[in-house]
Formats: sequence, C-alpha cells, structure tokens
Amino acid sequence: MRRDSLSFDDSARLVDEVQHAIARHEPLSIRGAATKAFLGRPATTSTREIDTRTHRGIVSYDPSELVITARAGTPLAEINAALDEANQMLPCEPPTHDGMATLGGVVASGLAGPRRPWAGSVRDFVLGCRVITGEGKHLRFGGQVMKNVAGFDVSRLMSGSFGCLGLITEVSLKVLPKPRASSSLVIAMDASEAMRELSAWRRAALPVSGACFIEGALHVRLEGGTGSVQAAVDRIGGALDQRFWEDLREQRLAFFDDPRPLWRLSLPNATPLIDLPGAALLDWAGAQRWLKSDARATDIRTIASAAGGHATCFAAHRDAEPFHPLPAPLMRLHEQLKARLDPHRIFNPGRMYAAY
Repeated sequence: MRRDSLSFDDSARLVDEVQHAIARHEPLSIRGAATKAFLGRPATTSTREIDTRTHRGIVSYDPSELVITARAGTPLAEINAALDEANQMLPCEPPTHDGMATLGGVVASGLAGPRRPWAGSVRDFVLGCRVITGEGKHLRFGGQVMKNVAGFDVSRLMSGSFGCLGLITEVSLKVLPKPRASSSLVIAMDASEAMRELSAWRRAALPVSGACFIEGALHVRLEGGTGSVQAAVDRIGGALDQRFWEDLREQRLAFFDDPRPLWRLSLPNATPLIDLPGAALLDWAGAQRWLKSDARATDIRTIASAAGGHATCFAAHRDAEPFHPLPAPLMRLHEQLKARLDPHRIFNPGRMYAAY
C-alpha cells in the first residue's frame, strides 16, 4: 500500500457543506483545480463553490491487484507518479493540465487522451467510487459494495457527468502495466493517404496505440511486445517522434494556439474524410477531430450529426451551447437521473444543459 504524504480525509467537511446547502436550498458549484472550468455552461442560478482539493491522497494501491483508490482532490500527477514507480499506468491517458488536474475532475469530465480508442475510456476503468448524494448521504458505489440506482451503475454514471449528479469523494480505478516496448513515428503524407494506411494497419492488427494526422504528417504510436512493435516499425517506416503524444494530450501543439473557437467532433470509427469549415486535426485515427473555426454552431453540428457523431465546443462561442443538443428521449433520461440522484438540484445546476 502507498499513501500520499499530503493525504487528508476531509469528507466530513464536504458532507456537512452539502447538507447545509440542501437545508438552505442553496446550489453548489463543485470545483477541484478548475482546469476544466472553461467547458460547460455557466450556472443557471447563483451558486456557492465547494472545493474538493483538501480531500486528497492515495487511499490504497497494491500493484499486484492492478487497482488504485484515491480521494477526489488528489492531483493526477501524484497518481501517475505512484503508478510510474510500479511501471503501471492509467490506460485511458487523461490530460493532466500541467499536473494540476484532480482525480475527481478527471472522472467528472471523462476526458481521455490519444490512447482512448485502443485502451478504453475513463468510464471503462472506473471500478467504484464514493459519492455525496443530493440527499446529503455519503455512499459507496461499485467495488465490493453494490448500491446501484434503478439498474444503473452509478460509479460509471459519474464519468462525464460534470458534477451534475453528485459530489465524487473517492475513486477506485483499474490500472495496467506499461507496454514492454513503445515507438513513435512520423510519416509525411496527405490526409487521404493517412486514412487509407490506418485502415490497412487496422486490418493487419498492428499494435497502434495512437494515430494523429496534422499538417501533412501522420503521427503513429506503437505499443506492445518488443517483437510486434519492431515488426510494425519495420513495416511502417518513418522518422522517430517521441514527444508528440504528451503535447497532443495537453493541447500544447501550435494548432491549439489558433484564436478561433475550438470544437471537438466525436465520430464513429473509420469515418471518412469530411469537409470541415476551418483548420482540423485528426486524432484517434479519425474518430476524434479537433476543429478551429468561426463557423456557426448549427453548421458544425449539422456536419457532425450527418457523419453519425456529435460536436462539443471547448471555448466561449457567440451562439453555441457547449454540448451537443440531445434527442428528446435521451434528455428525458438525463432529467430522470438528475431527479433521482439530485432531487434538490443543488449540484452544478445547468452545467451541461439548462434543464440538467
């Protein structure tokens, strides 16, 4: 077991603040390091901030069990450091935001890095969590104690909920060993050729764990056994490229400096090239496309919908809701979950949608 030197259980204070907020009908804005404060709608009502950063530390970590449990305010950088010592990792590769992102924010946002299509999403690695509910109760979901609501896996519902369903206080995550071998290559080619090559490599089951096309070059990361990685390197060719993936994950590439609004288009795997109204970066082998554009939100979302996907605005926009509008049946499901898990509507009201 490993415990963080700055470990502190501040759950009693968090529970007390939530219970007081319920009694006063006072909405709360949940925050960690605020690294994702730009993403989402402004609160629809006046809210009071509740800060999770004092509730921090690794609760348990046994590398042989491939599970780490930590409190919500723990910086992701500290979790990654503990995993590095055991040559393990979070396969979903969430952004660290220069080391400031907290575990609670990682799960609440559900944002994953370049490895996501091959390894899985943040949600896929959440085994369990502790949550302060909208009734002021501190409950454990998943793991050894199963307390689900209406058949839903509540621990996984927290991923991507942006704090609208409850206040995460602790998370247990599955981790994996780091690959034995890793190599990154960059090959000059156009976008059409890149998509054809990626399709061929997919059929050949090459050990790809990252694929991004930008500015006339395809960046490829290969991970796995030594023999399979070397065989893939020999087949693909190209120049070595070692630092690209961290810069992509943390949005430090020059592409992201463009002052135009940033959009994220999430599309089905193997979606062909489509015309986009601006500068585009193709990540996740084309399943995630970052777009810098001044185009109207409705135009961008029409393009994404036509391709079977959706578009999220990662910056303030004159006419855009941050998240793609939901079909009426799915919005009703969201509203039902909100009513069940947060009946007093105190957690991040309106952060994702006006009625959610």
